[in-house]
Amino acid sequence: MRLDLRLIAEMIPPGAKVLDIGCGDGALLDHLTREKHADARGIEIDMAQATAAVAQGLAVIHGDADNDLAFYPDGAFDYVVLSRTIHAVEKPREVLRQMLRIGRHAIVSFPNFGHWEVRMKLLLTGRMPMTDTWGRPWHETPNIHPCTMLDFFDLCAADGYTVERWLAVDERGLKAPWRESVRLANLFGEQALFQLRRTD
Repeated sequence: MRLDLRLIAEMIPPGAKVLDIGCGDGALLDHLTREKHADARGIEIDMAQATAAVAQGLAVIHGDADNDLAFYPDGAFDYVVLSRTIHAVEKPREVLRQMLRIGRHAIVSFPNFGHWEVRMKLLLTGRMPMTDTWGRPWHETPNIHPCTMLDFFDLCAADGYTVERWLAVDERGLKAPWRESVRLANLFGEQALFQLRRTD
């Protein structure tokens, strides 16, 4: 599995009821079902990917995070996952609101646009950067709303979400050791993972 999916799987306890938004070919769903006996379901906008997941026997439907989450009932899931997708949705704030309406916890991962290499390439070349995480030219990426870890912390605070856990990691899976410093994590973390809940 992709690095962020492995880390997400570690955050989900056995037997949880999970919805994976933008689940792709269902790699995380398959792992959670087999290894953690989770009730894992997915929603995927790409029909070919959704079909591939269903062909493996996974509970995946074709759908769009921006529009289809409203059809799920309140509190239907223990965890709702959005991996490397929030920067590609049209309404990230509304998607987060829906995630925390239908799930007790939300787990979000995204490439951190605040990483030093991204900043340096933009500064030195004046062009949109390409890195191991941001691996495609700007005209081929799905990115609509790239953000940094600091941006995401600000959004959570503004909308009243509690950050239960967060991680900053590089592409090799090394976790940033700056747990006490969000600013250093924002500078050196290539990917960010957040676990959220609504503030009571």
